[in-house]
Amino acid sequence: MTEHDHPAEGSNTSAAEVWDEKYRSRSRIWSGEPNPQLIAEAAPLPPGTALDLGCGEGADAIWLASRGWKVTAVDVSAVALERADAHAQERGQSGNITWLRQDLATWVPGELFDLVTAQFLHSTVMPWQQALQLAAAAVRTGGTLLIVGHHPEGLPPWGQHHHAPEKFYTAEQLARELGIEAPEWRLDVVDTRHRSATGPDGEAAALTDAVLRATRLAAR
Repeated sequence: MTEHDHPAEGSNTSAAEVWDEKYRSRSRIWSGEPNPQLIAEAAPLPPGTALDLGCGEGADAIWLASRGWKVTAVDVSAVALERADAHAQERGQSGNITWLRQDLATWVPGELFDLVTAQFLHSTVMPWQQALQLAAAAVRTGGTLLIVGHHPEGLPPWGQHHHAPEKFYTAEQLARELGIEAPEWRLDVVDTRHRSATGPDGEAAALTDAVLRATRLAAR
């Protein structure tokens, strides 16, 4: 999973520098396993082109590639992308993934995709609507939007930024704020799901995920 942040307002430190430093602080930040809600929702889909926003160390992108998807994986951290590419090469999937270093505060995709996935793409500065509107806009007609985030009533106990529930969302808020509704969209999943997880220092926690999956029926 990935949780993207940007430096405080007025800081001279870029988002890329913040995240490069975070990744350098540990040999591995995330579990190395694909996110469970991605597996649950994307496994039945026929493979095509996929955009993975905030790909981190690449577990989701590698899982998609292993199932036949042609993946464009985007992250702001060069350190994360270097690790992700190394993991993809180890698993024989590097030829199926294009890694892009981009800041989602300014980047706009130049094409549309059959699947756009954003897994725990959270920022304490950039409004969550901004990056997730970008995600929705990148889905081609007939394609799938999959967004999974921390539910404000089931946040991880680790991390200083998890004590601001207003920065997070429910699946219903997602659908409403992003305008995921007929006739442009069909809402397939709007759900709240509970799961057990292990934190970066081995701590156990019960988490709650907000899950939205939708199919684009027509362009605006």
